[in-house]
Amino acid sequence: MLVITIIDYKFRLVYSVNMQIGYFGLGKMGYSMVLRLLEKNYDVVACNRSPEPIREAEKAGANTAYTCSELAKHLKPPRLIWIMVPAGKPVDDVIFGEGNLANLLEKGDTIIDGGNSFYKDTIRRGKELEKKGIDFLDAGVSGGPGGARTGASIMVGGDKEVYNKFEPLFKDLTVKKGYGYMGPTGAGHFVKMVHNGIEYGMMQAIGEGFEVMKKAPFKLDLKKVAEVYSHGTVVESKLIDWLKSAYAQYGEDLDEISGSVAQTGEGLWTIQTAKELGVPAPIITESVNFRKESEKKPSYTGKVLSALRNQFGHHEVKKK
Repeated sequence: MLVITIIDYKFRLVYSVNMQIGYFGLGKMGYSMVLRLLEKNYDVVACNRSPEPIREAEKAGANTAYTCSELAKHLKPPRLIWIMVPAGKPVDDVIFGEGNLANLLEKGDTIIDGGNSFYKDTIRRGKELEKKGIDFLDAGVSGGPGGARTGASIMVGGDKEVYNKFEPLFKDLTVKKGYGYMGPTGAGHFVKMVHNGIEYGMMQAIGEGFEVMKKAPFKLDLKKVAEVYSHGTVVESKLIDWLKSAYAQYGEDLDEISGSVAQTGEGLWTIQTAKELGVPAPIITESVNFRKESEKKPSYTGKVLSALRNQFGHHEVKKK
């Protein structure tokens, strides 16, 4: 990471200017991360598939581009572009679609995929970009929009020398000790995938436990239970803190929250990968099955899971 530090004649730090970075994808996570980069004095060129988030990023202080072609032109070689779009086809469209990054970038430029891509797709993309001489890192990001804004956790895969080059960027985007090199291309997204599978299981246990207490004969104050659980207990965690916040926001009956739980693909990918590796994963499997079945059988456990998703990911979870 190139850092230019300007010092006046009295040897006082005046300002620092960090390396220029292109950023494609201004959803909840992406926009929050752009704000953090601006706060850290990065020269950000922001781009998105729809125009309104681009205008918001411009108001926040970012330079902007409305197409991949503009984005590439605004960046000085060697270019660095972070993409933050949904897994699957959107990633391939941004990188390999007609008029998009793989056709616009040059040897020595770097793409970082910060989304929740399936690790096998990441390996394929890395091989295709390697043929063009374009460096590629996969960065699994945890922490939701709040973490993206105030400091996330990032798991990185790719060539170790490329990682070393951009390590200061990962340090600037994360909490203390919240980043690391996981291994070759695909390893970052693999570790993040398993993280999300574990998350499914942990959330399921919390939801089931609080439903048991909800139906117990003691008329328990679940907000108070969550408060105590979040201070010094073995199950103390961000998830318990988020549940405490959800109770404060919606009440412990969670009346406004849907008992049907939406899901993304990472839990299912973890199950499929565990099966391929011969590893039993009954807890993660059951947690994924619960979410599928919750569409027809909503429950208080489902309400807890939905409330947690709302707290850490700002997902829309209110009753329809």
